[in-house]
Amino acid sequence: MSQAPEAGEAKPKGKLKLLILIGAAVVLLGGGGAAFFLMKGGDKKEAEAAAHKEPVKLPSLYIPMDPPFVVNFDAGQGARFLQITVQLMTRDLHMSEFVKANEPVIRNDLLLLFGNQKVEDVSTREGKEKLREEALQAVRKIITTEGGKAEELEALYFTSFVMQ
Repeated sequence: MSQAPEAGEAKPKGKLKLLILIGAAVVLLGGGGAAFFLMKGGDKKEAEAAAHKEPVKLPSLYIPMDPPFVVNFDAGQGARFLQITVQLMTRDLHMSEFVKANEPVIRNDLLLLFGNQKVEDVSTREGKEKLREEALQAVRKIITTEGGKAEELEALYFTSFVMQ
């Protein structure tokens, strides 16, 4: 004969099921919470990485210094004149306008610098590079003197260099 289960025997099975359900809920919630914190940490890491990225560079703006610079050498140096075409490079539209507004002063100082050269000094690549760097520094000095930001002028290029 089989006996009907007593009410006391059914309770342990019910408690076991309840404990299993609670345990599963804790695991699911705990896993979801961990995933949330991991994702939140990822966002923080991404934000920190973005903060340390280099700013996007704007396109280069080239400012031609027209007409070309023409200076005379001393008569005894073999060559009689030097003609240099110069372009300035910036990425700031304001600097482009600033240079144009101060072009007479810039041209004056570059003419004096170029006119002070010796044929043997500017005949080599190293001599030309040295002159280019001196010209850039001369223009940056003018920019600073006139109230501009010299670091916004990134480069000076010789686009033509003729000695005769």
